[in-house]
Amino acid sequence: MRKLFIISIIAIASFITTNISAQEIQHINAEQFQNQVFDYKNETEWNFKGDGPVVIDFYASWCGPCKKVAPILQQLQNEYGDKLTIYKVNIDREKELAAVFGVRSIPAFLFIPKDGKPTMAKGALPKQTFKNAFSEIFGL
Repeated sequence: MRKLFIISIIAIASFITTNISAQEIQHINAEQFQNQVFDYKNETEWNFKGDGPVVIDFYASWCGPCKKVAPILQQLQNEYGDKLTIYKVNIDREKELAAVFGVRSIPAFLFIPKDGKPTMAKGALPKQTFKNAFSEIFGL
């Protein structure tokens, strides 16, 4: 009986820890982007407003490759936690924002380091490619 109790406590603690550390990827619109990332309407030079590295996932709900990458991005957000923020931008709803960054095919990813200029990547990237980019671009 005591062994069952201890196993139950460990399972509950593991569940709570996993759910506390898991971060959901945030969907943002153009206004939020301007407030949290870069105010492209009022600034001509890149001026990142964030305090840590960010990945912007430009996607559409109908896009097969976007759907394939979505769970990978969630896994990465969970793995990297507070070291990295991943935002999703729906190009069907945020056409102007997609146009500002020249997004013509999806999925497309904007890698924004804390300091320095952003880098764009296109296509359904595998998990290891994201990890390599996080290491090279963000130093993570």
